[in-house]
Amino acid sequence: MRRREFSLSVAAGIAAASISRPAFAQQNTLRVALGTTLNQLDPARTTIGDEYVYVHLVFNGLSRIEPDMTVKPDLAESWTASDDLKTWTFKLRPGVKFHHGRTMDAEDVVATVKRILDPATGSRGRSNLTMVESVTALDPMTVRFTLGLAYAGFADIFADRNMRIVARDKIDELSTRPVGTGPFMFTSWSPGDRLELAKNPNYFEAGLPKLDAVTLRIIPESAARMAALEAGDIDIVWAMPYEAVDTLKKSRVARVDSISTPTWDGVILNNQTKPFNDMRVRQALAATIDKEALVELVLFGQGAPTFSPIPPSHPYFNKALPFNPPDIAKARKLLAEAGYPNGFDIPMQVPQEREQRVRLGVAVRDMARPAGIRVNIERVPFATYTANVSGKAAMYVDGYFARPTIDTAIYPFYHSQGSWNRQLWRYADARVDALLDEARKTNDEARRKDIFQKFQALVEETVPGIVAYSAAHVNGVANRVEGFRSTPMQWLELKSVSLKS
Repeated sequence: MRRREFSLSVAAGIAAASISRPAFAQQNTLRVALGTTLNQLDPARTTIGDEYVYVHLVFNGLSRIEPDMTVKPDLAESWTASDDLKTWTFKLRPGVKFHHGRTMDAEDVVATVKRILDPATGSRGRSNLTMVESVTALDPMTVRFTLGLAYAGFADIFADRNMRIVARDKIDELSTRPVGTGPFMFTSWSPGDRLELAKNPNYFEAGLPKLDAVTLRIIPESAARMAALEAGDIDIVWAMPYEAVDTLKKSRVARVDSISTPTWDGVILNNQTKPFNDMRVRQALAATIDKEALVELVLFGQGAPTFSPIPPSHPYFNKALPFNPPDIAKARKLLAEAGYPNGFDIPMQVPQEREQRVRLGVAVRDMARPAGIRVNIERVPFATYTANVSGKAAMYVDGYFARPTIDTAIYPFYHSQGSWNRQLWRYADARVDALLDEARKTNDEARRKDIFQKFQALVEETVPGIVAYSAAHVNGVANRVEGFRSTPMQWLELKSVSLKS
């Protein structure tokens, strides 16, 4: 379907559904620039950061993540867990209305969760809910989950991107006329151009949102996004390029707003494919890497080196582990012991439209060369990366957004049965499995901290892959925007934002 036909069909559908849209003044419309077109409007099926921006504005979860990364109730008013952490009961917030006017109830939650759990839906959120054995509506405002294992952080999961509650009577329209409970309502979508949102006049938080409308503009070229901000045509550049930070700091019309995040980039090594099936080879590569230099070369200083997806800003970060300087002699010795006295040649795929990750690949290539690891970089279109590279190549560069909990950031990526691990490095260590299984079962904060610090030491020793750094989230913001604060989860929190007249 062509762009105009899609946009018109959506508009016609909205009119047919009789969704009331308030009139709004152009001057109270916030304009946001995104770099990539949205491929999916169904929140359960979204997969890229630009889509998550839209999801956060239109939908809510049972819980939500505050800018300080604490988890608070959202569509759920409260929750309780049984002593064995296997039965969780959620009381819903009363009087919440979907955008088409119907009041949300427990059956909407049940339908949403069952849909995410259905493999046919194809939701990446499914991997976070594998412990759910049943979900039941006890009454119109109460939902009970029965789990197959003890899980201390279960309520936190529902703050994640794909876990947004949808109207059970509008599921078939999510890809064309999405209906949520969020502060903004879907109006129209022109793929590759813009998505229009209007204020939800019935939003359950009194006095919010303050804006009348939000326009998400798709501007692929980073230089064009920054120029539009400087010209006053855009109010926020989401995830602005790091190389533009110093220039924007000198602007008279806009400012830089940044925050530390658990989002990371890294070099993925297939632990079941030669030469990386030998831990000594992985250790040799790690011995060539200067992570502090990577932060400067790749992120222009907008980040911090780390050992795993746990960032230095997190209380569980293992501060006792050192960031060792490159040791080429050690790397050569390890390679010789592994049967590669003369080193080896290896291709490494990088996503060609993700220049940050291309820079990472180039930097790692140059660092590894003195040890005899001869990396040949192959640029692959990002659109085909998942199909042709992820989980298939022996060595490639990729990156992943912040997760709502330590468990969802670590377990799927490092446990031998983890969903992302099976797709990425295919790493297995019984000691790591035992630690991660134990972490799921304990509510004791001191014990959890100890567990995850031991985990970091183990992955630093065994090198499943190279997690290079935790990247800052940086937005370019026009001076007329008030009340905006960047979030570690990298979506846009706009319900409290206003514009100077």
